Amino acid sequence: MTISLRALAATLLLSTSAAALAQPVAIVQPGAPGQPAKVLTPEQAIDLADMRYSPGDVAYMQHMILHHQQAIDMTALVAERTTDPDIRRIARRIEASQADEMKFMMDWLTSRGEPTAMPAMGKESMDHGDHMDHPMPSAGKGMVIMEGMATPAQMAALAAAEGIAFDRLFLQLMIAHHRGAVDMTRNLLNWYGTASDPEMNQFTADVMSDQNAEITRMNKRLASISEDPRATLKAGFRDAGEAISGLKKLASLEKPAGFFDPANPAGLQPLAAKSRKAKAEEAKAEGAEKPAAAEKPKPAADPNDPLALAEDEREPETPKLSNRGSMLDFANTDIAFSGDLMIAGNYHGFNIYRLDADGMPGLISSVVCPGGQGDVSVAGNLLVMSVEEGRGRVDCGLQGNMERATAERFRGLRIFDISDPALPRQVGQVQTCRGSHTHSIVSVDDRRLIVYASGTGGVRLGEELAGCTTLPGDDTALFSIDVIEVPLANPGQARIVDRPRVFAAEGQIAGLWRGGDHGEGTQETAETDQCHDITVFPSKKLAAGACSGNGIILDVSDPLKPKRIDDVTDKGFAYWHSATFNNDGTQVLFTDEWGGGGRPRCLAGDPTNWGANAFYGVENGKLVYRGTYKLPAPQSDKENCVAHNGSIIPVPGRDIFVQAWYQGGISVIDFTDPANVQEIAYFDRGPVDKDQLVTGGYWSAYWYKGRIYATEIARGLDVFALEPSEFLTAEEIAAAEAAIYPGDVFNPQTQTQVTWPADVVAAAEASRKGG
Repeated sequence: MTISLRALAATLLLSTSAAALAQPVAIVQPGAPGQPAKVLTPEQAIDLADMRYSPGDVAYMQHMILHHQQAIDMTALVAERTTDPDIRRIARRIEASQADEMKFMMDWLTSRGEPTAMPAMGKESMDHGDHMDHPMPSAGKGMVIMEGMATPAQMAALAAAEGIAFDRLFLQLMIAHHRGAVDMTRNLLNWYGTASDPEMNQFTADVMSDQNAEITRMNKRLASISEDPRATLKAGFRDAGEAISGLKKLASLEKPAGFFDPANPAGLQPLAAKSRKAKAEEAKAEGAEKPAAAEKPKPAADPNDPLALAEDEREPETPKLSNRGSMLDFANTDIAFSGDLMIAGNYHGFNIYRLDADGMPGLISSVVCPGGQGDVSVAGNLLVMSVEEGRGRVDCGLQGNMERATAERFRGLRIFDISDPALPRQVGQVQTCRGSHTHSIVSVDDRRLIVYASGTGGVRLGEELAGCTTLPGDDTALFSIDVIEVPLANPGQARIVDRPRVFAAEGQIAGLWRGGDHGEGTQETAETDQCHDITVFPSKKLAAGACSGNGIILDVSDPLKPKRIDDVTDKGFAYWHSATFNNDGTQVLFTDEWGGGGRPRCLAGDPTNWGANAFYGVENGKLVYRGTYKLPAPQSDKENCVAHNGSIIPVPGRDIFVQAWYQGGISVIDFTDPANVQEIAYFDRGPVDKDQLVTGGYWSAYWYKGRIYATEIARGLDVFALEPSEFLTAEEIAAAEAAIYPGDVFNPQTQTQVTWPADVVAAAEASRKGG
């Protein structure tokens, strides 16, 4: 009943019924502004406040029934299209588990008086496509989105496939389908008040656990049927399996003394310590001197149980590992070259090598100065190094910093004099609010260096470094880069001269991507409040920034005042990481570091446009999308893998790039036609360890004077040469070896336009024509 509040009060005063005596205060539900209130009975109030299950729970169950049905439809295609017993077993298990879960979901809905299916809601609700003959309902914007469903075209292609082609497509679609179920469940749990029903809560936990476990098994099976020799390499720190094509490995150098832990050179996580209670119980058991029990054989899989796992599908029992790392970190990082010197950065400092006539490195000095990540650049006799971690110290000390704020902490750019490369000296420092993750030398003249520093770490306290704050407003240390001037005559006077707001738009300093996904089935992209890498191309007066949520291009005609002239987003990018121009500055290759570099992001079933390279043309100062490429070789779940650092191999007339993919190895690609990128050479090792994921593999791979130098995070340093192949002629390799770098210098984020002697260009062009 709907009445005015005045009438309600009068009714309460006049009422003398027993009900009124039992409930002397009315239960009122206010309406919207301007609308009358409602008086509720106690039964109505309880009904409206019932939190045992929510509308979102109902919608999730209804959608998930339909989602599961498509999985069963896919498994129904298996018997007549494959003879692979592993695929048949996977299909039987999925069919049984999905049918069992569908029964549970239907029973859950009907026991609560809810329909098991939502009515079709017309064309507007069909955004996610049709599931064969089943219309796909909608639960309203945002509440439940059907993730991972195969399209009608994909289902038709699966039905038309046979043999190994069917097996691959079945696994690819089923992995995506299972991931969709996990995403649907995770999305549900993000809504307040959902899955509070105990049965519902346990069901969602089971879906997450079971589907993720099946994804792991299917990824392994999909990798095992790959024809790529990199897919199933043997694990090992020094004896891992190797696969190589189009390259020749010339040398492998272990890390120098002082840059690894002799007791744990691979950097394995130690076993977690046992609790005191567990130790006491073990001691008590040992004191009882009971005869050791014979090890029971593992039961064989029951051939009549569709849910049973085969022996090779069972996850081995793994010991519990410590989840805390050491204060020391010995990861190899970036490389710079000057003349016959090679400087390899490390979280612990850097190492300087001299290259002999064949390009083989010989160690001449090691510098211990922790602070990570240790990226390096060279200009004349000066070495610039990035420092970002809170353990960095002004004095390069090993003890770290235990204080909340201290003048001893160093985060920013270190400057070393390497005029005597056997005895480098620290001659300058520039403290910055976020430290320096990477940096770029923009210009060098006879008076000064101009350097852009990019910080990605947390903003330090204002009490430690004046002017540092994350508070909103014009003074925030976010949404900017640091422009640093280094006087050559006195590097100790190096200083920040500007913090340009390169992400500003329409009067707001936070003018670019604000974080989040780009719609259904797209990547969750980081907010743009920093640049990870800025690659400058001084001769073109351009710079390309990989800036967390955006790729940008800058006009650096005035190095002190960089101006953004264009920016782009990519629906497949999680974190814009690095950028490389081709030799004439008409294309930019951006990389996506999905998972941050420490996760296995090259699994057989992973999306091929996530953790990949994206290619953009530079046309009249604008970035124009041209294509995407990802490493084609599937890796294991014990290998961190994603697109990382690389450089142009200067073959005249072609755009060729050598790139590090962490434990995905090294890949050489031709992106002359960015819509049809082709891999032309590679090298890969198996995982560092067979039982645990150790952050390892190649950090950087760069071409310099006819060799490819690659820093291996855990193992050391490798040197390669290109080999002639069907993809690359001997004359083209000779031309790359003869390329002339201005100043005889290579810095990771400062690109120079190389040139060639006319005769080697002519020979390379003739070789492509068969001459």
